[in-house]
Amino acid sequence: MSSGRPKDGDMRMVVAPDKGSSLALPPKPPSASGSTALVEYTPPVVVEEDEDLEIKLRRILENVPVRVSNTSGSSAGSGSGDFHQYRQMRRKEQDRLARMDVDYQRRKELAEFTLRREERLKAAEERTAKKRLKRQKKKQRKREKKSKVGASGEDNKKEESSDEEDSEDDEEAAK
Repeated sequence: MSSGRPKDGDMRMVVAPDKGSSLALPPKPPSASGSTALVEYTPPVVVEEDEDLEIKLRRILENVPVRVSNTSGSSAGSGSGDFHQYRQMRRKEQDRLARMDVDYQRRKELAEFTLRREERLKAAEERTAKKRLKRQKKKQRKREKKSKVGASGEDNKKEESSDEEDSEDDEEAAK
């Protein structure tokens, strides 16, 4: 077994490398600052998304209250005020959970309401479009009927054409 010390016969001569050539480290890239550091410091590149995240994180940290729980000391046993502290912390936590539930229910109801409202508006728009089409068809049939009756007299045609122009102008104004 070896004691870690070289014996007399184990000595070897080793040639030390020249100071000009370094075998242990890779060559350093040329730097303008003349620094002898192995790793050069480069400032971090700031991306807008990172800034937005930092701003959001800062806003959260400023607005969210810091919770300091009233923890017991390191001595064994409970003091006379520990039960009251426990009840207070429990009540605050129950209130917080209740507020979260109320907020969740309110958001859920609002989302359901907007969904139902959009469906009702869509259905109402479809009914309106259907009735509009029906009115236009009825108006068109009335015009055709008038044009058949008015074919016998030239005067009726002139009046009818001016009425059609007026009604067409009214339709364009309504759109």
